[in-house]
Amino acid sequence: MTPDGEGAPGEGRAGEALAGDALAGGVRRLGSGLRSGAFSAEQLVGASLEALAAWEPTLNAVAHLRSDAACAEARTLDAELARGHDRGPLHGIPVAIKDLIDVADAPTGYGSRAGRVDAASRDAELVRRLREAGAVVVAKTNLLEYAYGAVHPEVGDTRNPYDPSRTAGGSSGGSAAAVAAGCVPVAVGTDTGGSVRIPAAYCGVVGMKPTPSRVPMAGVFPLAWSLDAAGALARRVEDASLVHDVIEGRPARLVEEPAAGLEGVAIGIPRDWLDAGSPTPAVRAAWEAAVAAAERAGARLVEVSFAAFSDLNDVLLDLLLPEASVIHEEHVQRHRAGYGPATLTQIEAGFDVPAVRYVKARRRQRAARQAFEAWMDGTGADSTRLEVLLSPSVPFQAPAQDPSVHGEEGASEMHFSGPFNLLGVPAAALPWGLANGLPVSVQLTARRDEDAKVFAVARALEALAPRTSLPRLAGES
Repeated sequence: MTPDGEGAPGEGRAGEALAGDALAGGVRRLGSGLRSGAFSAEQLVGASLEALAAWEPTLNAVAHLRSDAACAEARTLDAELARGHDRGPLHGIPVAIKDLIDVADAPTGYGSRAGRVDAASRDAELVRRLREAGAVVVAKTNLLEYAYGAVHPEVGDTRNPYDPSRTAGGSSGGSAAAVAAGCVPVAVGTDTGGSVRIPAAYCGVVGMKPTPSRVPMAGVFPLAWSLDAAGALARRVEDASLVHDVIEGRPARLVEEPAAGLEGVAIGIPRDWLDAGSPTPAVRAAWEAAVAAAERAGARLVEVSFAAFSDLNDVLLDLLLPEASVIHEEHVQRHRAGYGPATLTQIEAGFDVPAVRYVKARRRQRAARQAFEAWMDGTGADSTRLEVLLSPSVPFQAPAQDPSVHGEEGASEMHFSGPFNLLGVPAAALPWGLANGLPVSVQLTARRDEDAKVFAVARALEALAPRTSLPRLAGES
């Protein structure tokens, strides 16, 4: 973790209004405190920086703290608010950004020792939009090297706030852990095969993979251009939705009315896909509980078969591997010694994927996208038009280490997440309580560009989910 200055993170510790779990209270509550004068944006940012520093090195979630810069930005936002200029719900709210997304004048390290940029020349477009909306970037967060599913030995992986002997997941583990620990209310990660949703599931937070075209990727280092998306992590669906309003180019808007219910909502229940993924008993029980809760709330459950899409994770790898290798080809030539060995192995493996296999994978991707739309519309064996699909987010709870992209465990980890990157549709991980002290999670998916439907159903289902408390740093009461 590197700070951008030696000064204190604010004008002293935040006051009583920011004690305890306030940072985990959500954007709505924090915004209310800012506007009532209970605390300032500088105090809020200072409390976030203190919390991030306190959890290090237990979590290894932070690549860079923007201590001085963030506090200076917060003071400016306080002055704006005093003059009556309110940028909206994210005004003065601390956010964390995955360290392959550029933040002006901060380093971009990529979770690697290869190709580091000591000071990015400009913000990534999504970061620029967040800052225009008043958000304050307090930290860059750690990730698996170049988001490619492997830990650089000198960087190390991010640990899970609920049990630091386990991983936070990847590749957006630093963002997920920072939110889960209550250090920031929202963060941004990237997702190519589940890299937002898997760590969100392991850490017990909301993680959204949007329809890819909705969030600009300028200033975000790519992993595979046909699969990548950037998305929000938050403790609440409402907060993730606010972030997506902004990074997708809309004014952020707090919805005052209660969450819409589930009465009559057609939810696909893919039991054959569930069985094929061999979820652990804890994961299966959480999914069954979510299904039962949706049914009690009036949802229309539709048993569906996902068999037509059972090959999609294999197809995904036939795209991901060669695209990543092309992206890294020149980087490897210039900075080979800075890469971790596992990442190098994966990059080299991509050069061995035959062009014919890649072309067939692209063809299968196009066909599968059309077939999925028709399947959701009910033009197949079942005539019911589905609004969302409900599955587990990942087949197991947080393991000790992140599985390799290659191999049986890595394929198993992506069983429920990877197909939706290939299909280019929105999918969100939603926490569903704890089992044996570790988070469990379910996933909601909809058609392309029906991101609002995912958020609406997730918000309704969230109201029915078990409540969990924040994880505690060792030694805290």
